Amino acid sequence: MKALVYHGPGKKAWEDVPDPKVIDATDAIVTIDTTTICGTDLHILHGDVASVDAGRIIGHEGVGTVAEVGSGVTNFKKGDRVIISCITKCGSCQFCQSGFPDHCQSNDAGIGWLLGHRIDGTLAEAVRIPHADFSLHHVPEGVTDEQAVFLSDSLPTGYEVGVLAGGVKPGDVVAVVGTGAVGLASILTTGLFGASRVIGIDTNEFRLKKALEFGATDTVVADDNCRDKVMALTDGLGVDVAIEAVGYPETLQTAISLVRPRGRVANVGVHGVPVEFPMEALWIQNLTITMGLVDATSTATLLKMVRSGRIPSQKMGTHTFALNDIDHAWDVFADAAKEEALKVVLKA
Repeated sequence: MKALVYHGPGKKAWEDVPDPKVIDATDAIVTIDTTTICGTDLHILHGDVASVDAGRIIGHEGVGTVAEVGSGVTNFKKGDRVIISCITKCGSCQFCQSGFPDHCQSNDAGIGWLLGHRIDGTLAEAVRIPHADFSLHHVPEGVTDEQAVFLSDSLPTGYEVGVLAGGVKPGDVVAVVGTGAVGLASILTTGLFGASRVIGIDTNEFRLKKALEFGATDTVVADDNCRDKVMALTDGLGVDVAIEAVGYPETLQTAISLVRPRGRVANVGVHGVPVEFPMEALWIQNLTITMGLVDATSTATLLKMVRSGRIPSQKMGTHTFALNDIDHAWDVFADAAKEEALKVVLKA
């Protein structure tokens, strides 16, 4: 089969690789029908994720058709249409049982993000899914691939690591720093909790326009006057919750600067370099700052809202390519600001 293989920082290739095979009884082999590229994949190519080895097939999102299952798989069968979760969960370890499968202990990495990280991923014609009963979701009738594919990662990440971790509650004023796909997922789902105002912040006018379409009440250009503009919108106090959805030191610093005393900062972005944290100035503000990897435990709930039309997840895909045109798709996504891209959809 063909797959996108990481060959070290700055090096990747769409090339022939062996077909995946069932290794454990709980495995499933899924043929990829639709997939997408994540910002984390860009970080991997840049060399920001040292735990990804050269030779790895990258990617952790996708919708596909079950081609084969191991003898221990009971919830899925050949021919089932499924969403592949970005988090692989065994369902039985302490962390999985506690609802935190991002730290699944069933593997030597002690983490649930395996696909495209510690094992081969979804930017391929097929993929092996360990612990399939807990790591796949049935796609119901009426839900398209273009809706379902963003339930692999982007929607759960923006919702769980942004909105839920940020403790958004009715009446809150929320700022989302970075209105790419995950930031927009936070904006889409912040409204579910009755935020009174949602401010989208970005350097790109196209993304700010999209933020308004996704439910933001206001937008602010991320320039030297960004903080002053937000303060003017919030009676000089700042926001209740700031969600950082980029992964740069300066964007986290921006998010921290926007919250009022006793505010909350939810870091969603994947950071590849150290970030200065001015504790000496922040401790007296009584801030709560969270960070982490998605658990993807909200996928079933979000799927219901996508199916009902409450969450128009398909709007996150702005460009569609054939899977074998992945190099072009990658270039478009990597230059998202110029190309006016949110997420690229890759169809087999």
